[in-house]
Amino acid sequence: MPKRSPLKNKRLLVGVTGSVAAYKAVELVRRLKDEEADVRVMMTSASLNFITPLSLELASGAAKKPLTGLWEEPLAHVNLASWAELFIIAPATANTLGKLANGIADDLISAFFLAWHGGTIIAPAMNPGMYTHKTFGKNLEFLRSLGVTEIEPETGALACGVEGVGRMAGIERIMDAARSAFTPKDLEGQSVLVTAGPTREPLDPVRFISNRSSGKMGFALARAAASRGAAVTLVTGPTALTPPPVEKLIRVETTSEMKDSVLKEAPSSRILIMAAAPSDFTPEVSSARKIVKSDTYDLRLKATHDILLEVSRLNRRPFTVGFAAETGRLFERAQEKLEKKDLDMIIFNDVTKAGAGFDCDTNQVSIFGRDDRREDVPVMEKEDLAHLILDRILALAVRDKDKETF
Repeated sequence: MPKRSPLKNKRLLVGVTGSVAAYKAVELVRRLKDEEADVRVMMTSASLNFITPLSLELASGAAKKPLTGLWEEPLAHVNLASWAELFIIAPATANTLGKLANGIADDLISAFFLAWHGGTIIAPAMNPGMYTHKTFGKNLEFLRSLGVTEIEPETGALACGVEGVGRMAGIERIMDAARSAFTPKDLEGQSVLVTAGPTREPLDPVRFISNRSSGKMGFALARAAASRGAAVTLVTGPTALTPPPVEKLIRVETTSEMKDSVLKEAPSSRILIMAAAPSDFTPEVSSARKIVKSDTYDLRLKATHDILLEVSRLNRRPFTVGFAAETGRLFERAQEKLEKKDLDMIIFNDVTKAGAGFDCDTNQVSIFGRDDRREDVPVMEKEDLAHLILDRILALAVRDKDKETF
């Protein structure tokens, strides 16, 4: 099933300024095109020191070449302001952002910004001293007050040879912001708690019991909820994934730690989606030293906490969604889990089926609600499935004239 994207057929204008991070704009433009956006590019003269227009032309596939000067195409800044639906500046230098904040219009990007009254995303890239300077901070704060969305830079080694904040945000974070700009905010005002990934139960300081969960489904749900306007808290076990743009990120290791975090956050959440795969068992004894091969070791396990069961006992609990990963079409287990743990919805998937196992980008599930109905969902991208699950949650919302409850 082809991936659906809110960027399909959207008209996006990408501005590239004079930073060494300009080479990353090629990947950004390519990713936007992969999601079937209509992309045009404009470049400052300084950016030409780092990247050629041909590179961006090939990446965009646009009928027109990137614009590199204010006088190259008369009234381009005005005409493109009528054409575009979103403006992204990546990388965005201190010089360009200073111009935008102070109404200077002496190049194509700054002139366009004055003619433009739509959504703007900026991804700053500069030396740490420049990013933290009070003058730049004042300019940045003013741009935010205008509704400009900043994708904050990352901390790390920079081309100037120093370490600190100022490295342009990763492409996936910029993509998340672009998708969010075209996503209806039907979860605005809602607090959503999502769990993701596996947990690890230590045998000794170097070994642990875990499972094959990658966290992709939970991360997709957190990303989708955030893009729809929710205040998302993500509780995640160990994964290799880049976190989505959530309001609060809590990293845990063991099932016990996940339980404590969930029980702390659940009472203040409207929706809980338990997409994590916490370990069902933990060693009765965890060795304080590494167990060596010559040791005689008897591994005895005990059950871990049942997080969803404990959530069901809360005096104030959120609308709760569980997951049931099985090996086979054991729908009765999902139904039993729904009832035993007092869930509002459960997502069943057979991990032995192609395209539905662990560490896949796709999933194939069946959705059960309290009404005993089962909805079989075909194989689809986890990002798309995340939105479908949120749609089903919203469909079960009960509204009265004073408030919305789940």
